[in-house]
Amino acid sequence: MHLPLRRANFPASMAVEVNPASFAAPRLVALNDALAETLGFAPEWLRSPEGVALLSGQTRIEGVPALAQAYAGHQFGQFVPQLGDGRAHLLGVVTDARGDVHDVQLKGSGPTPFSRRGDGLAALGPVLREYLVSEAMAALNVPTTRALAAVTTGETIWRDKPQPGAILTRVAASHLRVGTFQYFAAREDREALAFLCDLAIDRHAPSAREAENPVKALYETVVARQARLIAHWMSLGFVHGVMNTDNMTLSGETIDYGPCAFLDTYRHDKVFSSIDRNGRYAYSNQPRLAGWNLARLAETLLPFFDTNEDHALAWAQEALGRFQSLYEEAWLDRMRPKLGLATKGDQDKTLIEALLEVMETEALDWTLSFRRLARNENLVAGPAPATLERWMADWQARRALEPASLEAQHDLMQRNNPAVIARNHRVAEAIAAAETGDFSVFEALLQRLRQPYDNDAAYELPPMPEQIVHATFCGT
Repeated sequence: MHLPLRRANFPASMAVEVNPASFAAPRLVALNDALAETLGFAPEWLRSPEGVALLSGQTRIEGVPALAQAYAGHQFGQFVPQLGDGRAHLLGVVTDARGDVHDVQLKGSGPTPFSRRGDGLAALGPVLREYLVSEAMAALNVPTTRALAAVTTGETIWRDKPQPGAILTRVAASHLRVGTFQYFAAREDREALAFLCDLAIDRHAPSAREAENPVKALYETVVARQARLIAHWMSLGFVHGVMNTDNMTLSGETIDYGPCAFLDTYRHDKVFSSIDRNGRYAYSNQPRLAGWNLARLAETLLPFFDTNEDHALAWAQEALGRFQSLYEEAWLDRMRPKLGLATKGDQDKTLIEALLEVMETEALDWTLSFRRLARNENLVAGPAPATLERWMADWQARRALEPASLEAQHDLMQRNNPAVIARNHRVAEAIAAAETGDFSVFEALLQRLRQPYDNDAAYELPPMPEQIVHATFCGT
């Protein structure tokens, strides 16, 4: 059987060859057939005993060693000079039919030299959570890593309680993180940084090769992609939960779905992560923290921006300074269609922010509120508060300036406001059932998340009070 995987070529300082752990009874519980075919894998082979052995790290292709990559990172603002893949193994890279290169990585596959006294394993719950949410994000056209497969290991692991062990197979444009560059900058390894810049340009910004300074062009590309990514998150009410520099990719993909969640009731300062006690990564802080992370990336690249340190710093500040305007432009480009607006108006930002104030004051559900507007339904039960009535009047006046008909405007809204998202309580239900051996709830939810714009009353509803998930936890 020909497999598309080939060796990921990193210098020894960047990645350590290390075998995944041995597991006695791995079992495939989820496989992304469409993604497998895109990558050149035969789904029927991946379901075979040989395929499951590959997806659980029990076998590897000759000449393609499994690797654990090195990186550092600011975790909740504190710099940790060595983190790295503590429970992940890079199986190799593949090139799809379009010529795009992807990493294929196992998560929860055992300890590595970067495990820092951890067991290197993952529980079934966090694996399924990442599978569901990353595939939901892909269906919403958000740049994201993808889930190829989930495998149970047949072993019990201990966290706050005994849980089934599992492994996620993750596919990424690359695993180059801001923290990857920080690792080598902290060691003043100029040669390694140059290698990383070349790799990042090859993978993620090939047009930068034509620039007078390719590293500057690379950085500008990363800034613009992050502005668009965070704007997309914000438009969907998505809270990543742990925007450490080791969780920001140069590819602009969303990565590491640990304590992430989608908003139910809108609150600008909403935090889900159980360890984010000071609200550093609250919903409304995400644009600011993305800029902060990009500043840390710039610090690692200063020698490549200009040989004169002052000139390099001045250029970096100018390039980073464009992030806020790029973000705001991208955010408005996402929010206008949610209100049926295809043209730009000078007061659009004020109109959108006024709606968000009403939604927060009235404790309205983020996703359902926009979907109700798209259906021309009332946002609240009973009489509308005066603030909402005023906003509706302002919105109707703005819509009257649109060249498109009201019907076309509603069609635009339907296409930009999902009906079904990976609601926290639904994900929790799927995990709870799977932990008892019932994967039918997981499969049903996964299929619905892949069609987010189709109406489905059962999956659209926000949680009942007793179903609300107040905190999420890191796992994979």
